Amino acid sequence: MATRQTEPVTIISLRKLSLGTPEPQPKEPKTFTVEDAVETIGFGRFHIALFLIMGSTGVVEAMEIMLLAVVSPVIRCEWQLENWQVALVTTMVFFGYMVSSILFGLLADRYGRWKILLISFLWGAYFSLLTSFAPSYIWFVFLRTMVGCGVSGHAQGLIIKTEFLPTKYRGYMLPLSQVFWLAGSLLIIGLASVVVPSIGWRWLIRVASIPGIILIVAFKFIPESARFNVSTGNTRAALATLESIARMNRAAMPEGTLVEPVLEKRGRFADLLDDKYLRTTLQIWVIWLGISFAYYGIILASAELLERDLVCGSKPKVVETAGDPESQSPCHCHMFAPSDYQTMIISTVGEIALNPLNMLGINFLGRRLSLSITMGCTALFFLLLNICTSSAGLIGFLFMLRALVAANFNTIYIYTAEVYPTTTRALGMGTSGSLCRIGAMVAPFISQVLMSASFLGALCLFSSVCVICAISAFTLPIETKGRALQQIK
Repeated sequence: MATRQTEPVTIISLRKLSLGTPEPQPKEPKTFTVEDAVETIGFGRFHIALFLIMGSTGVVEAMEIMLLAVVSPVIRCEWQLENWQVALVTTMVFFGYMVSSILFGLLADRYGRWKILLISFLWGAYFSLLTSFAPSYIWFVFLRTMVGCGVSGHAQGLIIKTEFLPTKYRGYMLPLSQVFWLAGSLLIIGLASVVVPSIGWRWLIRVASIPGIILIVAFKFIPESARFNVSTGNTRAALATLESIARMNRAAMPEGTLVEPVLEKRGRFADLLDDKYLRTTLQIWVIWLGISFAYYGIILASAELLERDLVCGSKPKVVETAGDPESQSPCHCHMFAPSDYQTMIISTVGEIALNPLNMLGINFLGRRLSLSITMGCTALFFLLLNICTSSAGLIGFLFMLRALVAANFNTIYIYTAEVYPTTTRALGMGTSGSLCRIGAMVAPFISQVLMSASFLGALCLFSSVCVICAISAFTLPIETKGRALQQIK
């Protein structure tokens, strides 16, 4: 009976205790980061527009760079240039690229990716148009150097794409950007085959400036990087950008408040060389330099290789001396024939031939191993160029080399954009792109000077550099496959 009496008392007591319990402490408000928002929003219509607009920066860059390859024979004839003078044009363009690339990267980490991208396009379009009025060789070299300075800022388009893409899409969407470079290369070659023989190279440059001017107008549809905004303390702008993307993608934002630490120290060169990133940075620089050396080397060497035909026992084609037949000028004038443009188009198409395999390698093997394999294959195909073969066989080797060097560029672009934190990402890309141009500056003299003196020696040099890059890629200390972008180091 006592037990029965205690039960209701116990129940009542528990209820009283329950009712009398103080209210629970308020839960901490939910928060989220830009990384959380990007992953929650996912991939959608905004990213397609981002891919098309920012990817088109590759069209403009390819047209400005490949312009040198199709204009070189014409200016050689017009100004009676020697081989070293033709090579100097390319070298000075990449010198301008190298000098301004670090500066643009530094400014982008401090003042924003979008602003620097816009300035670089305005700069490039202005000096490109001026080039078409160049009265002499010296003016042409100077103005194209200024164009190189502007083109160096185009890398900010890749950074903006990288910072807005969800992790699992970066390995697929960024390699697809190679399609835009291919489109620009094919467009300038196609235009050259029609415009140069009819109205001249100056009008080719003017027509080639049009896509860049159109793209400047399209930039207003792409916002500043939300990651950059939060790193500077402009959380309100970052939140507005993310909400706009969510509406466009018809997706929901994460619950809570956007919170990110304000990063006072941004865009410092010393951060690239601190203990955490020193080895990575040095190895990345070696790889960038080697890839650029091989890429522009094979582009500039193509004309020389086609001229030799590489058939056993064949003799180089004889070209006419420019100007007066009795002139003692050492320069040679050989205008592109329709077949030369066709060969350039075929080899250029090779740049997307390995894109599907490249994307699979990047996403399943990882960035490091994939890059190591393609660099090793590049070294092998450089040596295969020394084999006596037919013109068709030569075009096949050139096709594969263009495919491999393009795959190398795809992978190192992605890796560099992913490995550095937001505070130094643009500077990391800028310094890498700058050192990359050292390789591009040296390439013309190897392809157009050393190759004529020692064909095998030039090929062995290209191959050896690729082997060094393959080893450096394989031993990189950080793998970025599946890793979220770092906000701070």
